[in-house]
Amino acid sequence: MKKYYILMADIIKSREKNSVKIMKDFKEIVSRIQDIHGDHFLSPPTITLGDEFQSIVTSESAGVEVIFAFEELLLKLEKNFKLRYILYFGQIDTAINPTIAYGMLGNGLTEARGLLGKYKTKKKRFVFSLQNTVLSKELGLAFKIFQSIVDDWKNKDYKTLKEFFISDDYKKVADQLNKDASLIWRRKKSLRLSEYQAIKELISLLLEDASCQK
Repeated sequence: MKKYYILMADIIKSREKNSVKIMKDFKEIVSRIQDIHGDHFLSPPTITLGDEFQSIVTSESAGVEVIFAFEELLLKLEKNFKLRYILYFGQIDTAINPTIAYGMLGNGLTEARGLLGKYKTKKKRFVFSLQNTVLSKELGLAFKIFQSIVDDWKNKDYKTLKEFFISDDYKKVADQLNKDASLIWRRKKSLRLSEYQAIKELISLLLEDASCQK
């Protein structure tokens, strides 16, 4: 049977949050990602267990781009929860459903969900189990750095971060926020935005190199 790139995610500590609000926010985020990045999916992100979604992406690169998209959209919309992700290369025995990621069967889906469950009690938010084991390890290490940056950001930082996602120029951001330019320059440093962009670029290079070696 054919193997595919399976992307799953769940809400961290969902039981500790307002269940009605968090589910509304989760549905909104999943729907927006599908609208914006629909071409990255063979089967779209589908909420399956209330606080979890599953999907089939076109490639490992597409999976990583979708992860980045989820992370930045959660911030831009100022949502008060984080996701844990597993990108897994595994077998699916049934036909791929292009309209909803539901009703499909295969060891890959079972194993991916098992791995996602395994990390529920751990701090690691990004897990990779791909055909290329070296790339899996590289992505795991790179995303460890990525997580150390983004998990340091607080809700009070989101407005500043959103402006920096639009423009890297701290003076323009200061104008938009009506703040002193030197203050915003210091905020850019303390939020480690240069390192954030650097690790994203490094991850892209790792994926490009792995693609060239196929």
